[in-house]
Amino acid sequence: MAGREELEQAVKEQGDVLRTLKANKAPEHQISEELAKLMELKAQLGTNDGKPQFLLKTPKGTRDYNPKQMAIREKVFNVIINSFKRHGAETIDTPVFELKDTLTGKYGEDSKLIYDLKDQGGELLSLRYDLTVPFARYLAMNKITNIKRYHIAKVYRRDNPAMTRGRYREFYQCDFDIAGQYDPMIPDAECLKIVHEILSELQLGEFQIKVNDRRVLDGMFEVCGVPTDKFRTICSAVDKMDKMPWEEVKNEMIAEKGLAPETADKIGEYVQLHGGSELIDKLVQDAKLSQNKVAMEGLNDMKQLFVYLTLYGVEEKVLFDLSLARGLDYYTGVIYEAILTPSRADIEAQQNEHSEPVNVGSVAAGGRYDGLVGMFDPKNRIVPCVGVSIGIERIFSIMEQRLEASDQKIRTTETQVLVATAQKKLLEERMKLVAELWKSGIKAEIIYKKNPKLLNQFQYCEETGIPLVAIIGEQELEDGVVKLRVVSTREEIDVARVNLTEEIMKRTCQS
Repeated sequence: MAGREELEQAVKEQGDVLRTLKANKAPEHQISEELAKLMELKAQLGTNDGKPQFLLKTPKGTRDYNPKQMAIREKVFNVIINSFKRHGAETIDTPVFELKDTLTGKYGEDSKLIYDLKDQGGELLSLRYDLTVPFARYLAMNKITNIKRYHIAKVYRRDNPAMTRGRYREFYQCDFDIAGQYDPMIPDAECLKIVHEILSELQLGEFQIKVNDRRVLDGMFEVCGVPTDKFRTICSAVDKMDKMPWEEVKNEMIAEKGLAPETADKIGEYVQLHGGSELIDKLVQDAKLSQNKVAMEGLNDMKQLFVYLTLYGVEEKVLFDLSLARGLDYYTGVIYEAILTPSRADIEAQQNEHSEPVNVGSVAAGGRYDGLVGMFDPKNRIVPCVGVSIGIERIFSIMEQRLEASDQKIRTTETQVLVATAQKKLLEERMKLVAELWKSGIKAEIIYKKNPKLLNQFQYCEETGIPLVAIIGEQELEDGVVKLRVVSTREEIDVARVNLTEEIMKRTCQS
């Protein structure tokens, strides 16, 4: 019985914690985490008759989305999809799981994060880790050599989740890729233009797009004396420079990766450099790099890339950063990553006692992977590819927290008009009118009561953001008109029933 008493006390204390957070208007994610702890304690406690309770919670690293959150997500998806379509992309879909062999060995050190499934009918399967490797498998399997595609779907990573920073085990990726043999840097520049376009339209604040080239990195490693078999593992270490100071990265290279201290020092001279096209010119003249053929190929392409970025009007947001490495093994050329740079207003908001900083890392990333399709092709045919993935969950984390801090109302439906009446026994007439509106493509509703009060119908519109009310009564039915009320101004006009659809369309800016 003592065990039960302890659990009851723990439930009481956790309940107090939850009530305090709600009273102090703590962030929603913090309340959700404490609520999950309370539900887990209650499940352990069981019921008074000894029956266990179900533990009602989402699995670790996943979450539910309420209608308000989904409305925000839909707006973000629409911005992204419209940009992809604007640039001529078509869409595909692939299975949520792949043969394990398809995914193995494509992600470097991150391969340990792949979710393996139990043997099913003799096939060893894994949940997809990203959308790029399945895309490469799709191209090889269908012998496709040219395509511009986008793919928006969920991926899975057995990661240690950090929900407040937009890191989940199940999350969406929004990918855009160009496959085909084209002149250097033209498709690459368009991918960067798309990143700039989407982040500008979403109005997330200031951002920066870092670029580098794997060939520049490999050439740099070579002239610094890094053994060839350590290129990728040193690349993964360099990629941590956005989270760790150089000295810590250097120590990892020496202590964990077995690199000579003098070699690490030489790398440090390069990876701390960043700038614009002037840095490219400087590196082209570098005594060591200029003698390395691979590095010079990368630098010459990078120079051409900046010319195209200038033509597209996005070069002011792009930074050539030699510390950018991107840990994935399949990249072969240009690589890039977009990060948000916090504004002064964001920093001040984060200093609020109830606010936690939105530390979301990159919000878009990608690069060139010319060898990936050939890994799957029986004849090792090369299909050059370049692409970008938009970090939708991280973007959503920022938008959700900003919404919490504001009084902005979010509509969760797109209903244009409510069909209402002030008189009794007109349910059938309301149903006839709403059916006419549905048939005409109007988004319309009725209240599910036979004789609802008119005031209640108006209040429903105000609460849900429905802009118009179509009111019918015996006189309107006799005259063949509908009284159209604008909810925000309370203006009312009589509209001929045959013209109602056109008037609603005009007033709700839809066509």
